[in-house]
Amino acid sequence: MTRRAAEIRLDALLRTACDVIVERGLANTRTADVAQAAGVSQALVFYHFATKERLLAQAFAYAAEQDLARLDAVARSSAPPLTKLKRLLKLYAHTSRPTAWAMWIDGWAESLRTPELEKVSRRLDLRRREDLAAVIAAGVADGSFDCADPAGAAWRINAILDGLAVQLAVHERVISRRQFAEWVRLTTARELGLDPGQLD
Repeated sequence: MTRRAAEIRLDALLRTACDVIVERGLANTRTADVAQAAGVSQALVFYHFATKERLLAQAFAYAAEQDLARLDAVARSSAPPLTKLKRLLKLYAHTSRPTAWAMWIDGWAESLRTPELEKVSRRLDLRRREDLAAVIAAGVADGSFDCADPAGAAWRINAILDGLAVQLAVHERVISRRQFAEWVRLTTARELGLDPGQLD
């Protein structure tokens, strides 16, 4: 197998693993399930990942990286901090659909029992907070935001986003997407000394 063919096969396996995990959950996904869904041998799955734990951790990272790449692009853009903040909040709201959040929720839960997954989950979670903290700090520096603790504000805003997103994903019709967006705007505005209307 050429290096390019192996990379393509690995990417296809990760995409398939993500689909299987969303359907079955991390705890109930077996390497045999991924192999069957991908139409390959279980030996090929082990060739790429060595262990089930590594397969699950890499599939989780693969899915999460799709969301994080979009967030990173906004955070590193040349837009003013307020524009970046609004775009980040909009992206978070768009990822609050069951299929996108299923992997995050599963990843957090399984991280309690799987050290390899916990390392990946922690690294990815921290990246989300660091991007938001950097945008907040830039807004404080240019006078757009009034916030004495950008890192703490990023943690608190992310906690609201995560908690509400879990409710949206797991408990159908408990809250609406409109309530989600409104409460996130309100919390963010309070943290950063803004009027909620500035985040529309």
